[in-house]
Amino acid sequence: MFRFKSLQDLPDALRGSVVAIGNFDGVHRGHQSVLETALGFARDHDCPALVLTFEPHPRQLFQPDVPLFRITPAHMKADILRALGFDGVIEIPFTREFASHTADEFVDRVLVGGLAARQVVTGFDFHFGKNRQGGPAFLMEAGETRGFHVTLVDAFRDGEAEVVSSSRVRDRLHAGDLAGANELLGYRYRVEADIVRGKQLGRTLGYPTANMALPENAALRHGIYAVRFFRPDGASYDGVASFGRRPTVDENGVALLETYVFGLDQEIYGETCTVAVCAFLRGEEKFDSLEALTVQMKKDEAEARAILSALEPLGHLDRKLTF
Repeated sequence: MFRFKSLQDLPDALRGSVVAIGNFDGVHRGHQSVLETALGFARDHDCPALVLTFEPHPRQLFQPDVPLFRITPAHMKADILRALGFDGVIEIPFTREFASHTADEFVDRVLVGGLAARQVVTGFDFHFGKNRQGGPAFLMEAGETRGFHVTLVDAFRDGEAEVVSSSRVRDRLHAGDLAGANELLGYRYRVEADIVRGKQLGRTLGYPTANMALPENAALRHGIYAVRFFRPDGASYDGVASFGRRPTVDENGVALLETYVFGLDQEIYGETCTVAVCAFLRGEEKFDSLEALTVQMKKDEAEARAILSALEPLGHLDRKLTF
């Protein structure tokens, strides 16, 4: 097991670990600075490394009427954390009851009683407990009195000295700045969903597609993308994808991610597949005819093939996830 839904599920072999704490939505470069620090301590002490996070995201409990686009839903976040080198992730159920615990209760019940944490690593602005009463100073003092070390990691900034954050990633995805979003993430943005049946118009045009329904509040801009497509068995393929409502043929349709997968010629309906979104090609357009659409699709395919053939990893994490 890698994902644990309660402290009671955690095996004894993973107690006494270095623990990184945070929501880590997106597991972007800012999060990675915290996570890599924790992994470094675990290597130094020759002990396991765990991530402690919360499900659902606390904002969904406190602001249920405000839609929150999750960059990395829990299962995808766990996959990325595994790729980084962690030994497990504990997904604490974030309920009203849990949110009512005091900061002392969180330390005693979770960090000490549940995890027997050896070292805690978190961001410099981490707050916890009822009404956010526990802060960095509180956590460090609690560690001194309860026998665990605390390391606080400063905010990670990009080349323009701006703090890397999940909200910035969402904003760039929404604006169609995929390159900017991927740079903040440190890997190619990924989505995962079951393959569903569409109207199969692509087959008649010579471009059969693998279709995915993304969350309604997905931040990805509608348009055409060069992508890398992964099946559950790990097989990977290059492709070109359209995300949007297909204005040429079905203007009022549900938004779908439709991927023409190069070299894949078999039925995969029902499979849960992953798409790494590598490059933004153009915005969604409405064409005057299916013939004009097909001509553009051929151009999109050629451009995607050229981009993907020259693709280079953004870093070690991207190499593991995308290549």
